[in-house]
Amino acid sequence: MTTSSPQGAQTLSGLSGTIVLVGAGKMGGAKLQAWLGLGLDPKSIVVIDPLPSADIHALTGRGLRINPNASTVGEAAAILIAVKPQLAPDVLPTLKPYIGGSTVAVSIMAGRTLGFLEGALPQGVALIRAMPNTPAAIGRGITVAVPNAQVSPAQRKLVDALLSATGAVEWIADEGTMDAVTAVSGSGPAYVFLLAEALARAGAAAGLPPELATKLARATVAGSGELLHRSTTDAAILRQNVTSPGGTTAAALEVLMAKDGLDALMEKAVAAATRRSRELAG
Repeated sequence: MTTSSPQGAQTLSGLSGTIVLVGAGKMGGAKLQAWLGLGLDPKSIVVIDPLPSADIHALTGRGLRINPNASTVGEAAAILIAVKPQLAPDVLPTLKPYIGGSTVAVSIMAGRTLGFLEGALPQGVALIRAMPNTPAAIGRGITVAVPNAQVSPAQRKLVDALLSATGAVEWIADEGTMDAVTAVSGSGPAYVFLLAEALARAGAAAGLPPELATKLARATVAGSGELLHRSTTDAAILRQNVTSPGGTTAAALEVLMAKDGLDALMEKAVAAATRRSRELAG
């Protein structure tokens, strides 16, 4: 069973307590900028990062704290862990000073299970494992989240507000589906970018100047994605609306929808990514 939160529907200006962001790279930095854009007070945010960017440093002028002494921070309302998964064994033990009875810790580290997190953090901590994707950088991401049994309704509401700052959020109860989530939405943007690359190469092979082929492919993929985003119509219907019987689109779709076509390739690709996600989780 899944439940959804609407994209961009929440403001953060009324949140209280300290939010600790561990890792302010591409995804962590996108979250931070989105929080600030939705009204979260910089003075309530602590960033832990050994090499924060100049843009992050500039926010100290508005009250953001970077790498403060843990004793000056105290218990956090929420901790968002946005470091690379391989750094987890070294980073997680250092977060103990920020964790209290009311703290909820959120991991967006790929492959790191709730069980792993529970073993590395203080016993009984409320935990949420989440998988965002890169369109979060422009506020158009989607995140899937699964809580452990210790997460309260209030903590889930807080985390939902933090995660939905960069796009829609889907909540699931079965952590076992997170590998498939990773394969579809976590890795999915790369598949779409590959489609744009392949379409451009095919256009060039058909005789278009490469630069024009690239422009046409990028605009077509981006525009079609925006149409899909804005429309409530099923993707299959949108496809059919472009396709005239016996026309050029139908000729192309006959190839793409063949038994060994796009469906079969995508099924194999997602299955491979799912397997790899399970392998990385151990």
